[in-house]
Amino acid sequence: MIRKTRKIRKMRGHRTMGYGSHKKHRGGGSRGGRGMAGGHKHKWSWIIKNIPNHFGKHGFQRPLELIKVPMAVNLSQLDQIAEILVQQGLAQKENDEIIVDITVLNLTKVLGSGKITKPLVVKAPEFSKLAIEKLEKGGGKAIVLGESNVSSEKA
Repeated sequence: MIRKTRKIRKMRGHRTMGYGSHKKHRGGGSRGGRGMAGGHKHKWSWIIKNIPNHFGKHGFQRPLELIKVPMAVNLSQLDQIAEILVQQGLAQKENDEIIVDITVLNLTKVLGSGKITKPLVVKAPEFSKLAIEKLEKGGGKAIVLGESNVSSEKA
């Protein structure tokens, strides 16, 4: 049974506070080591009761180099820098449309956040659904590049 009042409160005024010699209640040894010491040994039942998922692997583990993190850009950002990209030679202007290939900028995905003020033709390996909708509403186009196209253009 759990004590109603802690031993330290009950035994105030008694030098040894119920531990016999006053040397007996010193250090980490009286609690079986400090912290998680003994977690795989004498404190195993405590581990099972309180933190049962502490040990072992959980879920599908895979090497970090296989995890693909897309380098994304929002449509509003592309809209703002489109003219600058044309001046720098990183994009072409045909008629009223600006053609931007985002693989030149080391980006892989276009997201649909923000507004478009000019018609853009964007070439990218990946697009969000909203980005495609907004590009077509604004008079532009979304051209999806295949993996083979991306590698040949980078080479």
